[in-house]
Amino acid sequence: MKKTIIAGLLAAAANLANAGTVLVVVSDQDKLDLQEGKRLQTGFFINELMEPVQAFIAAGHTVVFATPSGKAPSADQKSDDVNFWGGNEKARQESKALLATLKLTSKTESPVISLAQVKRIGYEKFHAVFVPGGHIPMQDLLKDKALGELLADFHSMNKPTGLTCHGTIALLSAVPDARGYVAALESGKRAAPPNWIYKGYKMTAFTNEEEEQSKAFLDGGRMKLFPQDGLVAAGAAFAEGKPWSENVVEDRELITGQNPQSAKGVAVAMLKRLF
Repeated sequence: MKKTIIAGLLAAAANLANAGTVLVVVSDQDKLDLQEGKRLQTGFFINELMEPVQAFIAAGHTVVFATPSGKAPSADQKSDDVNFWGGNEKARQESKALLATLKLTSKTESPVISLAQVKRIGYEKFHAVFVPGGHIPMQDLLKDKALGELLADFHSMNKPTGLTCHGTIALLSAVPDARGYVAALESGKRAAPPNWIYKGYKMTAFTNEEEEQSKAFLDGGRMKLFPQDGLVAAGAAFAEGKPWSENVVEDRELITGQNPQSAKGVAVAMLKRLF
C-alpha cells in the first residue's frame, strides 16, 4: 500500500512543471540514551518538523516521509508549547492539525517509508532532503549507515540538504564507520574522522550554550554528546548565533538552522533552491 501511495505522489509531482519532491527524514526512536544508563522519552520537535513541511506543501512540492526502519516517528510532547511558534497560537494549531491529518505518528496508518525503500525508489526521484530536530536524532540518525549513503548522494549531486537544531548531527552519518566514530565521541575522544564529506563546511546546530539553558528538557539526565561538540570534532566550521534566535547558515548545498526558531528559515532557504 505504501509503495502505491508513494508512487502516486511522485507521479503527481512529475506532472507539475515547478513541483519537486522533498524527502523528510525523521528518527523512528522515542527514547534517548543518556549518561549513567538513564533514558529520556522524546521525539521530533513539532514545530521543527511541521513549519517546514507546511512551507514545502504551500509552495506546491510533494513531501515524502522516511524513517530508518519505516516505523512511525514520535513527537516530543514537551515541544507542544506555543513559544516554539513565537507565541502564535493559530500557527501552533495549524501545525498540529496538519500533523493529525497526515497521521504521521499513527502506529498503523503512518505514511512513512524506510530508507531502504527510498533507495529502491531511487535517490534521483527526490530533489531535496530535510531533517528536523528534537533530541531524538542523537539516538540513531547520527550513525545510520543508510542515511549516510543518502546524504553522500545528495552531496555529490549538489541537492539542497536542510537540517535544524539537533537534526544537524545527522551529518555525522556520512562519516566512514559512523557508528564507531560516534561511540568514540561519546567516550570523550575528539579526533577528526577521515574523509568526512562536510569537513570545512560552515554550519550550525543547537549550541552548547542552549543545551545548558535547556537542561530541564532532560529530566535531570545528561546527554552523552552535544551536537556542537560532535560537529566541531568532525571538522565543521561551526557558526554560533545568539541563543534562541533565528540563525540559518548556508554553505554550498547545505542549509542548517541553529534551534527551533530557525526551522522556518531553513525551509525558506531550501525553497529558494528548488526550481
